[in-house]
Amino acid sequence: MTLSVQRLSGGYGANRVLFDVDLSIGEGEVVCLMGRNGMGKTTTVHSILGLLPKKGGNVTFQGVDITGLAADQIARLGVGLVPEGRHIFPNLSLHENLMATAASRTAGAAPWTVDRVYEIFPKLHERRLAAGNLLSGGEQQMLAIGRALMTNPRLLILDEATEGLAPLIREQIWRCLADLRRTGLAILIVDKHLKKLVHLADRFYVMERGRIKWTGTAKDVESDLERISGLMAV
Repeated sequence: MTLSVQRLSGGYGANRVLFDVDLSIGEGEVVCLMGRNGMGKTTTVHSILGLLPKKGGNVTFQGVDITGLAADQIARLGVGLVPEGRHIFPNLSLHENLMATAASRTAGAAPWTVDRVYEIFPKLHERRLAAGNLLSGGEQQMLAIGRALMTNPRLLILDEATEGLAPLIREQIWRCLADLRRTGLAILIVDKHLKKLVHLADRFYVMERGRIKWTGTAKDVESDLERISGLMAV
């Protein structure tokens, strides 16, 4: 098991947001965490990664208990994050942004290098000398994914992977994630586009008010679409 989250509770200060969240990701598995805005998805990701203090529960990664570890320690174990909002270094060039996170950690037979990132995102190679703050939203999202891959992660987490992107750029991101799936990389996707994700993810979790309200496979989604749509409705 790549990631196992058991009875995770957390929040902000005295405000509890998560209530006994259970979630798991197997080796090479693509898992999607879904739900309306404000339901606790990003809080779940930040709690797993040590960016927020946990108020209860247990998290293990590659068999190692990471419940009490700091965010930098968890990252060094091989968890790569594509954060909501991208957080590109604005004064560094695109190429410098990629090199800033490069790690020599081996993740399978073909480690991620800057040339390999440029291969899956040719647009980044074209724009490699441009400053981060001069990139379009789509280019920044591709860069954020590339930057996470440069850490050579064993688990890639994408928080709102296609939020605010034009449809054509969104399709390119989906194709990239499908390619990454074929490499055997374990992936956790936080997103809302169920119709696209049902062809990409192996399993789904749907959150409501800080709790997991539904979980199942892609096939289960098709047979329980009405209930899931109700949980996702604004």
